Amino acid sequence: MSGRKLVIVESPAKAKTIAGYLGPDFDVEASVGHIRDIPTPSEMPAEMKKGPFGRFGIDIDADFEPYYVVDADKKKKVRELKSALKDADELYLATDEDREGEAIAWHLQETLKPKVPVRRMVFHEITREAIQRALADTRDLDQAMVDAQETRRILDRLYGYEVSPVLWRKVKAGLSAGRVQSVATRMVVERERERMAFRSANYWDVEGSFTPDTQANAFTARLSAVDGARVASGRDFADDGTLRSKGVVHLDGAAASAVAEATRAASVRVASVAEKPYTRRPSAPFTTSTLQQEAGRKLGLTSKDAMRVAQRLYENGYITYMRTDSTNLSESALTAARSQARDLYGADHVPDAPRRYAKKVKNAQEAHEAIRPAGDRFRTPSQVAGELRGTEFRMYELIWKRTVASQMADARGSTATIKLAADITGSSAGSVAEYSASGTVITFRGFLAAYEEGRDADRGGRSDDAERRLPKLGEGVSVEVISAEALGHDTSPPPRYTEATLVKAMEEKGIGRPSTYASTIGTIQDRGYVGRRGSALVPTWLAFAVTRLMEEHFGELVDYDFTASMEEDLDRIASGEEQRVAWLQRFYFGDEARTGEGLQQLVADLGEIDARAISTIDLGEGVVVRVGRYGPYVEEVVPAGVDPKTGEVTGDAPASTTPRRATVTDDIAPDEMTPAKARELLEAAADDGRVLGTDPESGHEIVAKAGRYGPYVTEVLPEADDKPKRGKAKVKPRTASLFKDMDLATIDLETALRLLSLPRVVGVVTEMVKDDDGAEKAVEVPITAQNGRYGPYLKKGTDSRSLVSEDQLFTVTLEEAEAIYAQPKTRGRAAAKPPLREFGEDPTSGKKVVIKDGRFGPYVTDGETNATLRRDDDPETVSEERAFELLADKRARGPVKRGAKKTAKKTAKKTAKKSAAKKTAAKKTATKKAAKKTS
Repeated sequence: MSGRKLVIVESPAKAKTIAGYLGPDFDVEASVGHIRDIPTPSEMPAEMKKGPFGRFGIDIDADFEPYYVVDADKKKKVRELKSALKDADELYLATDEDREGEAIAWHLQETLKPKVPVRRMVFHEITREAIQRALADTRDLDQAMVDAQETRRILDRLYGYEVSPVLWRKVKAGLSAGRVQSVATRMVVERERERMAFRSANYWDVEGSFTPDTQANAFTARLSAVDGARVASGRDFADDGTLRSKGVVHLDGAAASAVAEATRAASVRVASVAEKPYTRRPSAPFTTSTLQQEAGRKLGLTSKDAMRVAQRLYENGYITYMRTDSTNLSESALTAARSQARDLYGADHVPDAPRRYAKKVKNAQEAHEAIRPAGDRFRTPSQVAGELRGTEFRMYELIWKRTVASQMADARGSTATIKLAADITGSSAGSVAEYSASGTVITFRGFLAAYEEGRDADRGGRSDDAERRLPKLGEGVSVEVISAEALGHDTSPPPRYTEATLVKAMEEKGIGRPSTYASTIGTIQDRGYVGRRGSALVPTWLAFAVTRLMEEHFGELVDYDFTASMEEDLDRIASGEEQRVAWLQRFYFGDEARTGEGLQQLVADLGEIDARAISTIDLGEGVVVRVGRYGPYVEEVVPAGVDPKTGEVTGDAPASTTPRRATVTDDIAPDEMTPAKARELLEAAADDGRVLGTDPESGHEIVAKAGRYGPYVTEVLPEADDKPKRGKAKVKPRTASLFKDMDLATIDLETALRLLSLPRVVGVVTEMVKDDDGAEKAVEVPITAQNGRYGPYLKKGTDSRSLVSEDQLFTVTLEEAEAIYAQPKTRGRAAAKPPLREFGEDPTSGKKVVIKDGRFGPYVTDGETNATLRRDDDPETVSEERAFELLADKRARGPVKRGAKKTAKKTAKKTAKKSAAKKTAAKKTATKKAAKKTS
């Protein structure tokens, strides 16, 4: 009988799938990701904190040796793996085939210290055939790949621990810097700067409808030239609104209207007809980057969600490994794709030779395959429809279509361009107006029969090759004018990045790796550097301050080429061409002959960093945005002779001695913060708030302010020397938020005082309660109306009941309050609110799924299972598939067990007491028996 063999993979799902392909002699266990890492200094033992590892968890003077510890939540797992290893005669480390997987395998070997043969088992798909091949073709650990991954980990620790403290001291406490995240943040900020600097330009053209004979053959054409000079379009204008192209005609509204009017009365003929062949090639198979982009465009998934779905498909044996930047397909995959295309679409849809794609992105690694359906023969979407549902099915279908289409024939057709000449002699615009129309006719669809790639918004949001058929016309043929209308246009600023376009840009610049795209984009959002508007990524003002500091004082660290070169260096370490320690020495300590200053020197002298200047963004006209300790705010110092409301020079306005300030709310994007918008906020804030008047009872001034979390009213307390300044005894001003239907600009003193009067005593009721002796007695209990975190409510002792609207806080009567309390309490909650969104039936429960607004935020439910929406899930845009996925995840986790530990402890105590009692009784019995025998 052969000995036991232990196989270790990363995930339980992967372990379950692989175990089904191996025989009874194999035990398959999961490490559940990494088992150890470099701890933070605060988590180190006391003796380690004082040694060379105390600062970074890395001894920089001993060849950058890292100090690794097993994660606290992995100690049990390590014990289980060691126990399983005792019964094994061989150990197979079957973690993922990339650098991170190689490093996980190395950490497992270093921690488990196996005394049996160790084999490295790699595969890029989880099918029976692939696992059997991997089992028969094992190798040793690739130390060069491990070195590359360990260098990345050490590099990121040094970068973060050296640069982040600079941000804490000069911008804001708690911020973080990262080798890739800082560069990604800079990219988003630079795009917003372009939008802020952008100045729109207005231009006009004319669209006409023409026909050679009947209305059925009518086609549209746009004005392209007047008297031989091309008419300006959006691409002819610079971002500052100026016309950058020479020799073009810039039409205004009057000129365009004159051309349109003249065209309607003109004789029009065909000036030229040009026709040329049309050919379009299929896109390459998916890489990690292109999959994330297409999943965002076609499935509405974030990068993180796309990778999560792809991970499940990979672990369950449906697709190949999903972290790759290769577009290669294996010979068996090429055969499978071509065979399936031939069977489904016909032999004429498959070229004579397989298509092979060369990667054109910087730092591409071609060692792995592209993402494709698993196996030597692909399963069609219809064949997996019974096994996959929702987003998983749609993702598999997307990957299958892309892979099969990549091996299909070109789409072919022809593109025709017709130019019309309209005689507009006598008009104020010119003599001859030229109109152009283009149309493409696809005569052979080729790969389009299977798949067509989506387009990003910055590429027009639609296919440039959309079919459009024009009538057959010859040169000199007269056409009739059906209509001609002048159309005005405004140039648009550069579009903000979406997750898909940011991933694409990072890949093109060689920044990061396939496995880092999703986590990087998630990190810059979690850190508060980037927010979202729909699918667009919008930088915060905090990101502007951090990026400016990085650019001015650590320019090399956020330089795109330098960051890409670091990825190339890591590639060289992985291939054995570069040594890990030598590279880290140059990066950290510097090398005058090659790189100049190292990271250590860059962070050594911080005296020149002006924290105030770094956190100031100039909007122009004397208005700035500053990033303060409690968030961003606008500031303006009004010079003499300038109207503070409009910024106009009046000549007699006095100078302001103190700056005007106003909080910038989170709903205002940086490109919307113009000097005019800033002055609106300043006026609303009125320096220390808009004074509404004086409270007749207290004599305190009441002001209305715009706060970061919305408008509110407050009282201004007078200064007093004997007034406590700190702690619980500090006297705080009364403050109240405005109701949702109130306007900061129009709120008056009376309304403000009503708000400040809350909570309001609605009335007093008599309640019968029991005293300490159990006797009942009557007690008067007040009912108050209050505005809380979750809305308006009534409170009577410890019993709270929700109100329907904020207005009821002032209008609800004692009788109405008693009627509310007379109704049965529904678990302390208000009447059910209508759902925020409604979806179809859940594929598991078969019940209708909705999104509701709960006490702790929006959640998705099918009436049986509730799942809270995650941080990245917007209730207004979350997809149906994502809703089904959240419910499935919640079901898989099972119900939350509450009080289990307490129950276990109580049971243990009871058991211990009973056991002790039994022992005591047994001793007494034994003593009595002994006494009897003695007697």
